[in-house]
Amino acid sequence: MLSDKTNNTKENQEAIDTSDIELNLLLQAIFMKYGYDFRNYSKAHLKRRINQRLQLNDYNTISELQNKVLWDKTFFRTILQDLSINVTEMFRDPDFYLAFRKKVVSDLKTYARLKVWHAGCSTGEEVYSLAILLQEEGLLQRTQIYATDFNKNVLETAKQGIYPKKEIELYAKNYLEAGGKTKLSDYYTSKYGSVLFDKSLSKNIVFADHNLVTDGVFAEVNLIFCRNVLIYFDKFLQNKVLKLFNESLTKRGILCLGTKESLRFTDFENNYSMLDKKMRIYKKLQITEK
Repeated sequence: MLSDKTNNTKENQEAIDTSDIELNLLLQAIFMKYGYDFRNYSKAHLKRRINQRLQLNDYNTISELQNKVLWDKTFFRTILQDLSINVTEMFRDPDFYLAFRKKVVSDLKTYARLKVWHAGCSTGEEVYSLAILLQEEGLLQRTQIYATDFNKNVLETAKQGIYPKKEIELYAKNYLEAGGKTKLSDYYTSKYGSVLFDKSLSKNIVFADHNLVTDGVFAEVNLIFCRNVLIYFDKFLQNKVLKLFNESLTKRGILCLGTKESLRFTDFENNYSMLDKKMRIYKKLQITEK
């Protein structure tokens, strides 16, 4: 006869296994029904978001939630928002922008025209941050920025360039620490508790729907920003996305990742030199095909 302790351990293991199975089935169902592929996202990230939704809607199991997802397109859109990665702020990681000014800008100034892909742009705060930096360095007018995300709701926010005024104090602090050359308030107008960023910043920005997981090369570009997105992917998906970036970057192109992300131990670590190890800024090598 099994002891009570052994029985409890077995029951807990069965519960864990069932929950994992349910999650995998939900992700497969979303992919088959709607074409959004979360199957190689970090399981810790997915479980955290799904468990929050279970509590909010008073569901006991993921299977109950899956049934709602399959038959209610409006509810699926809610789940899509849950699973999207929308953590962002203006001049996030100010030290990164300082390093970018010092180690990348001089190289960018050698180009007559620049194309930039800002992948996973979320609600756009970091896109406008880059636009401000390029403006201050005399580069914005000759730059085309493609800002993409698979979440159409956050893309609409990014297009509008309107953000809550309550966040602006943090953004202004980040801007100065990032080497800002004037005042952040020079780039926006304030009204009714919100700030609207100057349309001159978005004049050369194209906001577009693009899914890093399922879509192909978006454009050939000189610079790719994809910061703090890969940390939500497993190793297989990281390599898949990095292959996409490698195919999109021109020779000597610049790749900027988040400080917790790296090319080390990926299929592409030998394709790049390191411009800034701490800030994860890479330069694509000119590799001769054999």
